Amino acid sequence: MANKNYESEATLFLKQYKKDHPETDTKQLEGRARLWDKNVDTEQQEQFAAARVYQKPYVYQTNKE
Repeated sequence: MANKNYESEATLFLKQYKKDHPETDTKQLEGRARLWDKNVDTEQQEQFAAARVYQKPYVYQTNKE
């Protein structure tokens, strides 16, 4: 039976780091908001999809007909 109270060295390190640096959570949320939490314009996404020019599977193949 596994010990349910076990914590890895990485977990212990992160807990201690967050205790020593309480601003870490705030900085993580700010970074996430800057990079990931964006409003998506669905109309613009549809326009991008409609304007896409598809490429042949092998672009260097010449048309010999």
